[in-house]
Amino acid sequence: MATIVNMPRLSDTMEEGVVAKWLKSVGDKIEEGDILAEIETDKATMEFESFHEGTLLYIGVQEGETSPVDVLLAIIGEEGEDISALISGNAEATKEAPKAEETANKETAPTAEATASEAASLPDGVQVITMPRLSDTMTDGTVATWLKKVGETVEEGDILAEIETDKATMEFECFYEGTILHIGVQEGETAPVDSLLAIIGPAGTDISAIVAGGVSLATPALDKAEAPAAVKEEIAVEEPKTVATTNNSHGGRIFASPLAKKIASDKGYVLSEIKGSGENGRIIKKDVENYTPAAIQVADSSTKPTATTVVTNFAIAGEENTREEKNSQMRKAIAKSLGNSKFTAPHFYLNIEVDMSNAMASRKTINAIPDTKVSFNDMVVKACAMALQKHPQVNTSWTDNNTLFHSHIHVGVAVAVEEGLVVPVVKHTNQMSLTQIGAAVRDLAGKARQKKIKVDEMQGSTFTVSNLGMFGIQSFTSIINQPNSAILSVGAIVEKPVVKNGQIVVGNTMMLTLACDHRTVDGAVGAQFLQTLKTFIENPVTMLA
Repeated sequence: MATIVNMPRLSDTMEEGVVAKWLKSVGDKIEEGDILAEIETDKATMEFESFHEGTLLYIGVQEGETSPVDVLLAIIGEEGEDISALISGNAEATKEAPKAEETANKETAPTAEATASEAASLPDGVQVITMPRLSDTMTDGTVATWLKKVGETVEEGDILAEIETDKATMEFECFYEGTILHIGVQEGETAPVDSLLAIIGPAGTDISAIVAGGVSLATPALDKAEAPAAVKEEIAVEEPKTVATTNNSHGGRIFASPLAKKIASDKGYVLSEIKGSGENGRIIKKDVENYTPAAIQVADSSTKPTATTVVTNFAIAGEENTREEKNSQMRKAIAKSLGNSKFTAPHFYLNIEVDMSNAMASRKTINAIPDTKVSFNDMVVKACAMALQKHPQVNTSWTDNNTLFHSHIHVGVAVAVEEGLVVPVVKHTNQMSLTQIGAAVRDLAGKARQKKIKVDEMQGSTFTVSNLGMFGIQSFTSIINQPNSAILSVGAIVEKPVVKNGQIVVGNTMMLTLACDHRTVDGAVGAQFLQTLKTFIENPVTMLA
């Protein structure tokens, strides 16, 4: 019997999906576990496997098409099986009231013709690429760097650009083959999700009608007669720029990306003094960020020790100066999420001091094992996971109507990066050993700092740990990383006099501060959680039981 396969919900926020690529064709034999297609969700492009066996009889959503969740995607059954009833049943609504439909068709004939002409205006092989939604909270994106230019041939899987989202700068790959005919968002520019990013198709294809449509949306005051002329002028200007940029030096011109120029201008750097590492010596964002102006100032002062040089390099006493710097997508996201958390979740804070003597001795013993490295932060993360098992009220999330109790324990670890802060998530932390947690945290932190971390590696936390002990901070409070109900702030280990068995001795202690959402966690619950956490950390052997 034939089985209907609907568009799956591959993420909790997914409303619709795009079939990026079909890996099976109609008539192919399907086994349970076979990958049917690659589906682009609101978070990532994911493989969709079959849970049925048989022959692929019908495909309802073609490559590149978008379909809502739970709509007919494909039909699997026995070879030669009649599936006409299943296909027609999927469109039953269109069979109702045929007379009314005919009347409506007559009334809307001009509109239908216009729509058909618009669809027909898309040339064969041409694909319109829009600004992707690379995270669940992304509303717009900034093109940090274009890795391909107009006129270049691209293959499926090539990286087109680096796009700065509200969480990280991520590589955006191409799902099509052809030539880049148009770039709609230049380097350093910001555009909303689903706006025109680029057009790919056969070389020489006329895309003026497509671009004109995009221009009319951006500038509604533009007349129809003016639009084609504006587009032709834009394309004519763009092509010489692309060709000229391929030369490292021509007529004294300095070649740099728009984003690099803006950053250099904001910081007061001279572009001619910066060495480019891009294609043919082109200056890119990384070159400006890594540039050290101090060397330039020393050189200038040694060659021209004039009064003018002193004025330009050093601020005059009493002079006021304010510099503006555009907020990155990450900084905007941090401001939005933490602002919402601080002003919607009623925070309260609990402090506890932990004796770290046994933990220090245990860590020294563990790290004496070859190829083994465990940090104090790894021990805290492990202790949190085990304490959450004993206090499930802390492992919750608040909604307007319900409190969500999570049976899984995913601990997020706050990591500072150049642009701000990200929270990689160690999944199923309670099931991992200390060495596994240490390896996972180092791997995720490295990816975060190198901007290689994936969206799904930063989502799904049920509890968060933030550690500033390595900076010598003894105690601090954190803002809850919603939808978590709590976050633990970890301070530095301090050597100080402590009382043991009535004697004053030298001890090593560490301060822990738990920020709780009072909507889900009461004071007594938070205090009991900290007591359990203190027991695990002070007696690390209990975490191995």
